[in-house]
Amino acid sequence: MTVTFEVVDDPVRACAALMVGAAVGGGNIVLTGGSTPRAAYEQFVEAVGTVGINLRRTTFWVGDERCVDPDDDRSNYKMIRESLLDPLGEGNQPVMQRMQGELGPQAGAEGYQRALMQAGPPKFDLVLLGIGPDGHCASLFPNQDSLHERSRLVLGVPEAGLAPFVPRISLTLPTLAAGRHVVFLATGDSKADAIADAFGPGTDPDPATPASLLVPEAKLITVLCDAAAAAHIPSGAR
Repeated sequence: MTVTFEVVDDPVRACAALMVGAAVGGGNIVLTGGSTPRAAYEQFVEAVGTVGINLRRTTFWVGDERCVDPDDDRSNYKMIRESLLDPLGEGNQPVMQRMQGELGPQAGAEGYQRALMQAGPPKFDLVLLGIGPDGHCASLFPNQDSLHERSRLVLGVPEAGLAPFVPRISLTLPTLAAGRHVVFLATGDSKADAIADAFGPGTDPDPATPASLLVPEAKLITVLCDAAAAAHIPSGAR
């Protein structure tokens, strides 16, 4: 498939707009962690209030979680709760399917697998992902065995490949790739090498760059980034 680059001045605002589009129809949206997604969630809340979108039929999932308590500062859920769920208020809450990281990688993964199966499993309308400087996405790290998992929807990751070095739970590559629209959100020059290694012209899928493994499997991938993150992508390929 072809990867589409959207190089914009404000990727955060553009990401929030994609979330609004998926939420309007009561979609299933996979959220990711990180400071840039947090800013997008805050803008999404603002847009929901402005437009008046009913989120009760929308379901939020998560792509990965750290195996910590949900009130731990390292928890993706805590960030999502603070930036998205709490500001929405009690009267307009979506369904939130969080990973129970506090149960540990194995039990937490099994619990999320059950939640996914009970939901269908769901057809994800929008899958939001970040990309690490090492090319990892969700909690799928370079050259780990998790990249070869094809039978499970979610799995435990006993060893993180990047800080914070705590066990993780992650959706698998096939689960992420099954989304109707996979969006990588990246800002800043610290992501430029990873973006080029994963999605640059002439690159091949490589376990050393896990994000690249989604390219042949996903239906639609958009790299939503600023000029700094796209610095190593030739202008003709954008």
